[in-house]
Amino acid sequence: MNWQTSLWEDREGLSRAAAAELARIAKAAVASRGRFDLGLAGGHTPQGMYEILAAEYRDKIDWSRTHLFWGDERYVSGEDSLSNYRMARESLIDPLGIPPENVHPLPTTFADPGDAAREYEQTLRAHFGMEGPRFDLLLLGIGPEGHTASLFPGSPALAENERWVVPVRVQAQPPLRLTLTLPAINAARAVFFLAAGADKRPILSKLLNLGPDGSAEYPASLVRPQGSVTLFLDRAARP
Repeated sequence: MNWQTSLWEDREGLSRAAAAELARIAKAAVASRGRFDLGLAGGHTPQGMYEILAAEYRDKIDWSRTHLFWGDERYVSGEDSLSNYRMARESLIDPLGIPPENVHPLPTTFADPGDAAREYEQTLRAHFGMEGPRFDLLLLGIGPEGHTASLFPGSPALAENERWVVPVRVQAQPPLRLTLTLPAINAARAVFFLAAGADKRPILSKLLNLGPDGSAEYPASLVRPQGSVTLFLDRAARP
């Protein structure tokens, strides 16, 4: 894969490096376009970075011009312990007092998750325009079987090339989720993959040895954005 690799000793080092690079991208985006559009990820490693941002970057990033979106969400209440939105709210949004109008969570209250996906696509269109979302930075993780966002191996969503958001059922808990599709992901100006821990080593070994076109067997390998891809990993995860 044609990914830039940023190797750090441990999860904290990884998180600090990613936070610093995020701040650089945020400053450049605000300077050139007047706002910073950031796609958030769930998981323990992103949470550590969010906590660093909240503690150390209050005055280094213009949060009033930062708009937050999500790459995927479990179809649970925003108060549920499994909610990606809740994790980001507690670790980043509330501590920094990011304006509510700048926070755009995936909706999970519709009886039909298909309606929720269509609603979020309208949110993206209202913010980015009809040409589609172009996140200045999209944060992603990598699952042990190679999934990213909620795009799992074998998912029909991998073949979606028109819609930006779809509901999916996955072999994980909870099974019902909303996810960005590859067209929305690959429109990003930059993507960070955050991977820490020895349990990530086997899948990273497979991904980094794939050709440039990737493989549908490992959905993360299909992330080929218009901009750059940087893999932040700690020494334990290094293949």
